[in-house]
Amino acid sequence: MKLMKVFTLDEALTNIKDGMTIMYGGFGGVGNPPTLINGILTKGSKELTLIGNDAGFPNIGIGKLISQGRAKRLIASHIGSNPVAGKLMSDGKLDVEFSPQGTLVERIRSGGMGLGGVLIDIGMNTSFSENKKVVELDGRQYLIESALTADISIVFAKKADTYGNLIYDKSARNTNPLIAMAGDLTIAEVEEIVPVGKLEPEEIITPGAFVDIVIQTEGVDWKWVWE
Repeated sequence: MKLMKVFTLDEALTNIKDGMTIMYGGFGGVGNPPTLINGILTKGSKELTLIGNDAGFPNIGIGKLISQGRAKRLIASHIGSNPVAGKLMSDGKLDVEFSPQGTLVERIRSGGMGLGGVLIDIGMNTSFSENKKVVELDGRQYLIESALTADISIVFAKKADTYGNLIYDKSARNTNPLIAMAGDLTIAEVEEIVPVGKLEPEEIITPGAFVDIVIQTEGVDWKWVWE
């Protein structure tokens, strides 16, 4: 078992290929991994399918990839904070699948837990339920929502040890722990890296077993949210 999971940004980016499905942590930009996102932009990766809570902002977080046309498909709960995403969708240049926020995180959690999907009653008998499978359980009808996984998950954390155990900071935790579990390969961008044994076990939110690569962040672009 490899205990040292710390790599450079360039080494981490060798895993990113055109056409991949990338799942990203964050909520309105907060908790997005900006160094990885900027690296993907610089690399020129394109035709990506992105899965995350939202479309960020045009020039903050995941919104940069979307605004520059690097994504062909987006699965998210809303895109209202990024008007560029809305225009791309209206122009037929971005395929957007909307999933209610609670349903979205449950689909991601199911993917990370190895489940096939979840049953929901949100949107029954509306346009949302069109073309979705319906099952009956205990006399009630539910829609089947498939689990979500990704080729690569990219997350942001406050601190990691060299094995990849992660600690998050306040609201920047948001969807990151669930997304860290749902990727075939998970890359964590972190503020501080410490040796194994330096983290208190009860502080750890994401066990290193779910993390393959750790990189040092070059700084975030969303601190304004807390100012």
